[in-house]
Amino acid sequence: MNISIKEELHNKLDEFASHTDSLEEIHENKEQIEISRAYERMPNPALLATYEFLDDKVYFRKAEDELFS
Repeated sequence: MNISIKEELHNKLDEFASHTDSLEEIHENKEQIEISRAYERMPNPALLATYEFLDDKVYFRKAEDELFS
């Protein structure tokens, strides 16, 4: 989940990427700022996974447990 969110953010921000080094061409882009803020407000994926684990929505198992049962 975290990787897909990160890829989605990078894809959206790539639309605004400037491939020049000229300071005159670099300007504030309100859409880019809003996209970045939206992703910054999203909950941390590690915390979401922890809460899901604690609420028994996901579980953990070790592969070696299956070998010895």
